[in-house]
Amino acid sequence: MSKKPVEKKEPETTGHEWDGIQEFNNPLPRWWVWVFYLTIVWGIWYTIAYPAWPMIKGATAGYLGFSTRAEVAEEIDRFKGMNSELEAQLASADLTTLSQGSDLHNYAIQSGRATYATWCSQCHGSGANGAVGYPNLLDNDWLWGGTLEDIQTTVAHGIRSEDDDDTRYSEMPAFGDDYLSDEEIAQVVAYAMSLSPVTKDAADMSLVADGAVVYEDNCSSCHMEDGMGDRAQGAPNLTDAIWLFGEDKDTITSIVSEGPYGVMPAWSGKLTDSQINAVSAYIHQLGGGE
Repeated sequence: MSKKPVEKKEPETTGHEWDGIQEFNNPLPRWWVWVFYLTIVWGIWYTIAYPAWPMIKGATAGYLGFSTRAEVAEEIDRFKGMNSELEAQLASADLTTLSQGSDLHNYAIQSGRATYATWCSQCHGSGANGAVGYPNLLDNDWLWGGTLEDIQTTVAHGIRSEDDDDTRYSEMPAFGDDYLSDEEIAQVVAYAMSLSPVTKDAADMSLVADGAVVYEDNCSSCHMEDGMGDRAQGAPNLTDAIWLFGEDKDTITSIVSEGPYGVMPAWSGKLTDSQINAVSAYIHQLGGGE
């Protein structure tokens, strides 16, 4: 038997035509259309219920009164309440008596880590290894001392900070300003380089003897006769392997001629006592603290 031929129906079109091209009439399922309408309604409701519409001085608050800032503030207050007792203890604690592994010690280190990341890492680096002109806090070379008390004092009052009367202060003269001649500066640079194991081989030994005389007359009162420096004045040790601004001849010449004048802010007016104690304890335990 032969099969009955299937009758082909012309597809229904919308009646629109563009350059001979017609559009099939294939409407979306009704459920999809209604879901689409619901999303529009939901979107309008959301912009009314929650902060959404930008205004001149902010955005509409929304009738639900929702605020992510308020939620964050509430969460911060909750944690402050949980840690309030430890905060009070830390603010008045003698850091030298904190026992390793105690709740207060652990809290100090973790709080200090957060404080350091927020306020100190921009200069001393996220890993505390410093940068040119910013001391490395991991080694044992401290301009003003590396004990807990020394670090705490430095953090609280800063170095050459104009807004703190108790700031640590010292100033190296710019010897190029009519103090020493270019020849004398070259001589004392050679002598200073001869003191350090890092720069000794690059020192001009023909100038060292004369440089020793210049050094004794102009530099020994701060850096000491043996070049070991003086922490009471923040005068660096010239005999070790650490050069804060660089160890090449040109840099050292510039330092002697112009005199460095780094400033560290006094944090006593910006951080709480507990934060200062916490960050001091954190820095001390990084490896270089004495």
